[in-house]
Amino acid sequence: MSRMAIRLRTASFAMLLGLGASSAFAQSPAEFIEQASAKGMADIETSRMAHAKTTSQEIKDYTIEVINERTLANQHLAAIAKKLDLPVAPRDKIIDKAESLMPELKDGDSFDAAYTAQEIKANEDAIALFKKEGAESSVPEIKALVDETLPKLETRLERARALAGVYGKGYQGEG
Repeated sequence: MSRMAIRLRTASFAMLLGLGASSAFAQSPAEFIEQASAKGMADIETSRMAHAKTTSQEIKDYTIEVINERTLANQHLAAIAKKLDLPVAPRDKIIDKAESLMPELKDGDSFDAAYTAQEIKANEDAIALFKKEGAESSVPEIKALVDETLPKLETRLERARALAGVYGKGYQGEG
């Protein structure tokens, strides 16, 4: 086996171990805030791109909802971090993390299909993150944010699924 293949296999194994270890332990409030903020920023930027590229008024309306709701949620996350005096990742780190989460969306007829499918996935991931944090967190402010945000995410997931049924290939997601 080549040296490169061995390194790649070792790195993959180490990454899997790291993923397993991270899921075995509850994340700290600061880690939740960083992860939720990055996912929110990625969703905001993807929706801004979709708003500019789509010709569908339904999708444009949806993107405005996403941008407004995710911006408000990120503001709440920042306020919680400040109130609890939590260490917050530098803005550049969160932006880099958000950029790594943003999907590659192609132009053309399949753009709306790709965007709506991506939105289903983004909402499913956000719901899972918020449910997990709501079940594990002992921080009242985070529990309140989860209780406020989850219904909005679930409603938006259903709306994304409906849009995917119209503009996509009928992708309905996992949930």
